[in-house]
Amino acid sequence: MAEIEVFKNQFPERDYFITHVNEEFTSVCPKTGLPDFGTITINYIPDKLCLELKALKYYFLEFRNQGIFYEAVTNTILDDLVQACQPRYMEVRGDFTTRGGLHSTVIAVHDPDKRGSFK
Repeated sequence: MAEIEVFKNQFPERDYFITHVNEEFTSVCPKTGLPDFGTITINYIPDKLCLELKALKYYFLEFRNQGIFYEAVTNTILDDLVQACQPRYMEVRGDFTTRGGLHSTVIAVHDPDKRGSFK
């Protein structure tokens, strides 16, 4: 996987949200081998580090040819990003396009201090 780069948070004393949205996320269905498309939204409260966007873009591109279920994609992204930047709170939401009449949304949360909840 591509390295997830970070930089120092200039306001570590304050809780504030950062939201990154990738509207062009792609992976491959491990059952059919067909492409899956979706939107990945990352919402987090940084602690000492923030995610660097160019590296995040290349990280997402690594999934393009990977056979992986929606649940695994969303939870893997959360685990990797939490490991990289150790946020106070992070939510990763995967909204995947309709396939066979079904639309799927998967939300994974890192919330050690119980700061919020997903909707």
